Amino acid sequence: MTKGKKPEFRPNEFVVYPAHGVGKIMSIEEQEIAGFKLELFVITFEKDKMTLRVPTHKALDIGMRQLSAPDVVAKALDTLKGKAKVKRAMWSRRAQEYEQKINSGDLMAIAEVVRDLHRNDDQREQSYSERQLYEAALERLTREVAAVSGVDEAGAQRKVDDVLTSRAA
Repeated sequence: MTKGKKPEFRPNEFVVYPAHGVGKIMSIEEQEIAGFKLELFVITFEKDKMTLRVPTHKALDIGMRQLSAPDVVAKALDTLKGKAKVKRAMWSRRAQEYEQKINSGDLMAIAEVVRDLHRNDDQREQSYSERQLYEAALERLTREVAAVSGVDEAGAQRKVDDVLTSRAA
């Protein structure tokens, strides 16, 4: 039942799963489900204490991808330096768009959400839902920056914070 493009993912490799961010492929296993043999990627998300099994033939269709290249990470960090682009639409509509960008798994889109929702100390307080979206986007961005840069999450967080605070100056 293996059809479609066979992705080039291997065990012990970090990947980005759109709805959950950066995870690590622990193994590739075969299971029988409803009478069909399926080959599955076993992906763990350490921080969330979660394990996901993704059929290998569906991985690309659902948007699973390799980590971004270092130059894409650099572009994403550059995006953070830009001026926030806040549309005049109602918050519910903007929140929906931000949520879609976060769950797209696209690093550039996630960086845009971080840029647009970031607040400096001298700006007004964020609403609860705004803060939730900001933290979700920031966490996804930080995890991928950490995985690509080969630093821990705290180091990646400092890197992102440095960029965000430098734009205020």
